[in-house]
Amino acid sequence: MFELRKLPYDINDFGDFLSSETFNFHHGKHHQTYINNLNNLIKGTEFENRDLIHIIKNSNGGIFNNAAQVYNHDFYFDCIKPKLGCGCGGNCESLDEKLKEALEKEFDSLENFKAEFIKGATGVFGSGWFWLVYNTKNQKLEFTSTSNAATPITEDKVPLLVVDVWEHAYYIDHRNARPAYLEKFYAHINWSFVSKAYEWALKEGMNSVSFYANELHSVK
Repeated sequence: MFELRKLPYDINDFGDFLSSETFNFHHGKHHQTYINNLNNLIKGTEFENRDLIHIIKNSNGGIFNNAAQVYNHDFYFDCIKPKLGCGCGGNCESLDEKLKEALEKEFDSLENFKAEFIKGATGVFGSGWFWLVYNTKNQKLEFTSTSNAATPITEDKVPLLVVDVWEHAYYIDHRNARPAYLEKFYAHINWSFVSKAYEWALKEGMNSVSFYANELHSVK
């Protein structure tokens, strides 16, 4: 049985980016519902007692939707932190030098990376996600967007950073002003987590995705 992951920070510490009310709905209700649905749907199936990534990569329909949403939300909540970044486009102390160099190589500069990230996330139509991923097939960093519950791990792309652009992620605090939400999201990126995800992607490829998920949801 899967359990709702605990958040690694105090939900009252995000200032005008995200309120505790948003976390109570987004994590406490939406995320919890995906956990509950997944547990109910896998009872008595081939996916009972299988790990989360196996379920995502081998299921469809309701089981896939709920399993993928568990993973997507887990990852999103690790991509943010209460303490503001330095505000210089990502060039802050917790951004690893190797990742910094890779971003500058692929996107020309950190400032351009930020601009393209916010533009891409703003342009996601409807409900979905905007990701920075490591493509294991060409060994490059790239942006990708997914709709609804879809996740890039089904295409052998290792997530490094994601922003949730479903309205329930920001509507309480920012109403329909997605660009305002994205600017504040960028200032709260947990670059230390993103850097570690990149480090493990280089070392382990897609295995790093399973390592991450199994740390949060060990099979019991």
